[in-house]
Amino acid sequence: MKKRIGSYPRVRVEGAGRGVVSQAGGILLVEAVRKTGLDTAISAALASWRKARAVHDPGKILLDVALAVALGGDCLADAGMLRAEPGVFGPVASDPTVSRLIDTLAAAGPKVLTAIRSARSEVREHVWKLAGKAAPDVGGHVVVDLDGVLVLAHSDKQDAAATWKKTYGHHPLAFVDHGPGGTGEPVAALLRPGNAGSNTAADHITVTQVALAQLPKRHRRGRSTLIRTDSAGGTHEFVTWLAKRGRWLSYSVGMTITDSIHQAVLKVPAPAWTPAIEPGGEIRDGAWVAELDGDCLKGWPKGMRLIVRKERPHPGAQLRITDADGLRLTAFATNTTDAPIAALEMRHRQRARAEDRIRAARATGLRNLPLHESAQNQIWLEIVQLALDLLAWLPMLALTGKPRLWEPRRLRLRLFSAAAQLVTTARRRHLRFARHWPWTDVITTAIQRLDALPNPG
Repeated sequence: MKKRIGSYPRVRVEGAGRGVVSQAGGILLVEAVRKTGLDTAISAALASWRKARAVHDPGKILLDVALAVALGGDCLADAGMLRAEPGVFGPVASDPTVSRLIDTLAAAGPKVLTAIRSARSEVREHVWKLAGKAAPDVGGHVVVDLDGVLVLAHSDKQDAAATWKKTYGHHPLAFVDHGPGGTGEPVAALLRPGNAGSNTAADHITVTQVALAQLPKRHRRGRSTLIRTDSAGGTHEFVTWLAKRGRWLSYSVGMTITDSIHQAVLKVPAPAWTPAIEPGGEIRDGAWVAELDGDCLKGWPKGMRLIVRKERPHPGAQLRITDADGLRLTAFATNTTDAPIAALEMRHRQRARAEDRIRAARATGLRNLPLHESAQNQIWLEIVQLALDLLAWLPMLALTGKPRLWEPRRLRLRLFSAAAQLVTTARRRHLRFARHWPWTDVITTAIQRLDALPNPG
C-alpha cells in the first residue's frame, strides 16, 4: 500500500463552471450604496461631466472603482473584478473608459471635488439618521481627528517630493472617530508634497474646514464638535484659528514640550498632580496630570488650558531631554472647561485611535498613489474616501456584535470574499451562499437589516 503524502485533498480543477459568483459578499456593499442613496447622489453630482450619448454614467463608474477599492483593489484596473460579475454589480465600464473619466474629472479641478464632497456630506447626514444609536454622534457630540500619513509613490510623480525616507509621497487625513471599534469615517484628505512640514498651520486649517463641511449641519458649528490633533497641530496660528471660532468649536491639540513648559512642570507641587484615568474610570497606573498656567500661556489665545501628563515610561523606553525626574512628559491644549483635567487628558489620549483609522486606510487604497498627475491622485483620494465611507456605514447600518467592530481586512476575508450561487427563478435573481461558510448567517442577517431600512426618497 502506498503511503499518502501531504495533508490536503487533491482536487481536479476546471474552468468551465457556471452560476457561481466570486466576491458575492460584495452584495452587502451594493445594498449599502442603494439604501443610503449614495448612487443617486454621486450620479447627480457628476451629471455635468456625462458626455452626450455616453453608455456609462460617471457616478456609477466612480462608485464601481470605489467598490473595487473597498473589496481590496488598489488601482483603477481592479474594477475588472466587478466587471466579471454583472449579475451582482451590473454593467461596469471598460478600463479605457474608467481612465478617460478620471482624466476628465481631474481636468475639472476644484469643481468636481466640491461636487463629490457635497454628495458625500448629504448622504452622511442621511446615514447617521438611519443608524440611530449606532451613529457616531449618538452622544450628542462628534470627534474629528486630524493626522498625517505618508502615502508612498514609487516614482517621482507630479508634486511629489523626496521625503526623509528617501522616497516620494504625500501627506493627507481627517476622520470622524467611531470610538474603540469600527473604521471611522474619512472627512478630509489633502494632497500635500511629501516634504511638506507636518506642523503647517495653513494645511491644518484647510483640512479642518473640509472636514467640518462633511459633517451634518448641526455639527458644523457648536461645541458639539471636537477637533483633536497631535503636537503637529500645536502651532500658534492653528490654535488661534480654532479659538476664534469661540463657542463654535472645541479643540484638544497636542503641544510640544518647550523649555518653559518643562520648567513649569518642575515647579508643580506634589498635591497638584491628579492620577490619570482609563476609559472605564479606573486609575491609570504610574501616570498623573496637572494644569499649567503663568508664563506658559503667554502669547496663546485667551481661554486656552494647558494640561500636562507625567508617566513612568515603558520598560526599555529611552527618556527624552524634555522628560523630568525619570518620567515621560506629554502636553495638550484645550478650550473645554466643564470636565476634570483627568477626563480631558484621557479624551485627548484616545486620539491614538487615529492610527487604527490610518491602518485601515492603508489597507483600502492608500498603500500608494497609483496615478501620475497630482489632480488624478486627488480624485483617487476621493475614491478611497468613498470606499472607506462604505466600509464604515455598512457596519453601522447592518452589523451587530463583534462583526460591527471588524476592520476592512477582516470584512473582506470573512464576508466580501464569500462565493455564492446565482440562481434565477420567477424572473428574480437569488444569491445562495454556502451553508457551511462560518459567516453566512452574518451576511444574510446583514442583508435583512438593510432590506428593512426605508428606501431613499
